[in-house]
Amino acid sequence: MPQSERHALVLGGGTMGAGIVAGFLGAGWNVSVVSRSAATREALPAIVARQLAGMGKPGDTAGLATVATLPEAPWEKIEIAIETVTEDLALKRRLFAEMERLARPEIPLGSNSSSFPISRIGEGLATQHRMMGLHYFMPAHLVPLVEVVRSVHTDVALAERVGALLRSIGKRPVQVTRDVIGFLGNRIQGALMREALWLIEQGVASAEDVDATVRLSFGFRYAAAGPITQKEHSGWDTTNAVAKIIWPDLCNADGPPPVLQDNVAAGRTGFKSGEGFFKWDAAGIAAERARYERALGKCLEIFREEGLI
Repeated sequence: MPQSERHALVLGGGTMGAGIVAGFLGAGWNVSVVSRSAATREALPAIVARQLAGMGKPGDTAGLATVATLPEAPWEKIEIAIETVTEDLALKRRLFAEMERLARPEIPLGSNSSSFPISRIGEGLATQHRMMGLHYFMPAHLVPLVEVVRSVHTDVALAERVGALLRSIGKRPVQVTRDVIGFLGNRIQGALMREALWLIEQGVASAEDVDATVRLSFGFRYAAAGPITQKEHSGWDTTNAVAKIIWPDLCNADGPPPVLQDNVAAGRTGFKSGEGFFKWDAAGIAAERARYERALGKCLEIFREEGLI
């Protein structure tokens, strides 16, 4: 089927939903977006047009349609449905039950949840074999990787077909074969973040120097090689020796440190409030977002040259 005749549904038109929509539209698909918010539905075309421009695509949103409720979507045309609503398990379960009723039996149903296993979202539903996590990373229109997360119920062949679909629109899928909390990316990020915040909490380094250390040392290398391949370069014997010394001293806290909890309690949530570990005004936020997307674009150029995406 030509891409121009293909049709996806995205449930939720927020930050992640908009980026997912842009990815499909940029590949020539049609997309229906379900959002209860009239303001979100009204703002979405302009947001997606800007994201398409950032992807180097024409800002054409003619293939985008918005509706207020799931039954209004053109289910007879939908080939894949992706839920991107807030991290509320009860809400996600209600929506999946409704999608199960509306979607044709062969249509895969995915969740962009960053924390809830798909087995919990689909628990008790009759067609869990077609349900899977489809975890994008922000900004979803630029970050190429998508985690395809299977539960014990997910049909493996269907998950692999969804992976092929994602490849066809320019994404790089990874198959997560166990439905673990946090999947791959957020577990690895979580381990790093726990240690980074502990170092700030203990006064070992400033937030600025933690960022500089990650970006300009091992993080700089990760754009060229993942952590496993990088250690193939440097030698696992060295890693083994260093692990015996450093790993026993790493933070193993089972919750966020006071430095993070205090920030959140005081409303210091980053861009949203104008202050996190750093202070932000409107101009600073705009400049940082532009810088960030430019840097991601440069990395994408390398990944495309190498055939990774």
